Amino acid sequence: MAKALRWLLALVMLVGAVGAGVGSATAAPAAGEQAEAGQAAAEPDIKDRILAIPGMSFVEEKPYEGYRFLVLTYTQPIDHRHPSKGTFEQRFTLLHRSTDRPTVFFTSGYNVNTSPRRSEPTQIVDGNQVSLEYRFFTPSRPQPADWSKLDIWQAAADQHRLYRALKPVYAKRWLATGGSKGGMTATYYRRFYPGDMDATVAYVAPNDVVNQEDSAYDRFFASVGTAECRTKLNAVQREALVRREEIVARYRQWADDEGQTFAVVGSADKAYENVVLDLVWAFWQYHLVSDCADVPAPTASTDELYAFIDDISGFAAYTDQGLETYTPYYYQAGTELGSPVFDTPHLDGLLRYPGIYTPRSYVPREIPMRFRPNAMRDIDGWVRHDARRMLFVYGQNDPWGAERFRLGKGSRDSYVYTVAGGNHGSNIAQLAAEEKARATAAVQRWAGARPTAKPLAPYDARLDRRDVEREPALRP
Repeated sequence: MAKALRWLLALVMLVGAVGAGVGSATAAPAAGEQAEAGQAAAEPDIKDRILAIPGMSFVEEKPYEGYRFLVLTYTQPIDHRHPSKGTFEQRFTLLHRSTDRPTVFFTSGYNVNTSPRRSEPTQIVDGNQVSLEYRFFTPSRPQPADWSKLDIWQAAADQHRLYRALKPVYAKRWLATGGSKGGMTATYYRRFYPGDMDATVAYVAPNDVVNQEDSAYDRFFASVGTAECRTKLNAVQREALVRREEIVARYRQWADDEGQTFAVVGSADKAYENVVLDLVWAFWQYHLVSDCADVPAPTASTDELYAFIDDISGFAAYTDQGLETYTPYYYQAGTELGSPVFDTPHLDGLLRYPGIYTPRSYVPREIPMRFRPNAMRDIDGWVRHDARRMLFVYGQNDPWGAERFRLGKGSRDSYVYTVAGGNHGSNIAQLAAEEKARATAAVQRWAGARPTAKPLAPYDARLDRRDVEREPALRP
């Protein structure tokens, strides 16, 4: 669960970054952009305007041609229902283009990236971007941490309050976006504060309406890719458990050498079972059918098998050190978001720890958790009946898309698109040509720009780079 879930942080941070086929890579703005940047330079200093807002603090500025990029913090209530009961500093970044451009409100649902980056909607509308760190991801964590204040409503209230603080400066239209957990976050924000954003673009966002009903994942794994590839992956996953003793010994030695521990999960053997359970999920989350050629045979050497498991699942995912960063995610998965469970009949007789593959296993026991089953049902019902100007993008071969948001009779000017053969990195640029044009034009129209069916800003190799880091499997 940790690996499909762990890859997500960096991927989601840049889930909108478009591929090189959209335009020629350039680190400098075009001539027209330079003119607009000059116009922006004539405005009152944006840093001064932002820091004049009560609660704003400056962390650092990183230069980028054609933009101002600021790292800041904003003072937020720990509990928006009771603001007098303490505050914390929530980190965010501002990629400033011009106050006469639309603004995109981005969140990964995890830590914020403190290097200049641009989501796909930001490129499409050539706008500003505000990127907010999700509450309880360090350093944006109240001290002491009252974990009962980590829920989707409190996080939406964080976005609402920051939006209201910045709206007088950025008065043009606003769009919310994010990928995976960030796409979920953008959707939840719109549900609780439907009047804030003019539109929402959510990428590869899971929608686990009924946590105990996960048959969609079984149907997905029975049909994804090709039969040959599914057979190869199942065989190597089974072999990984057949050779458990030998590989766990290596795993334990690696952990000792690296100073990694297993107190939360319980032991190296328990951690290894989780790593192996991630294997097939993580492969489809971040790889393509063409990568099936790289799956080793079950007769491969232990060295080759060990390397493959580490590459796909990641042995660091279930150590205490690997889990610590993502404790807020696992807490939310075990209290509101839900988490996937899927059948593995090919592993019968080889699994030792029934029920271990669950968020409760990854959160320190001193943090209490109680699942609230109505939260996701509420969100799902709102999308079906009240969605306005929302666009969802999924990948055909992404496990997280097995349970996705669907529009209903009450939805208006909203769309769901699927990238053929796509994985968890799917975006608008990867859609079929006609769908890509329609989706791009819709985003521009929602932002108040003249629809062109092409991004308004040229591709920038640095700003639009997708920094793919390995993240665990049961993390979107």
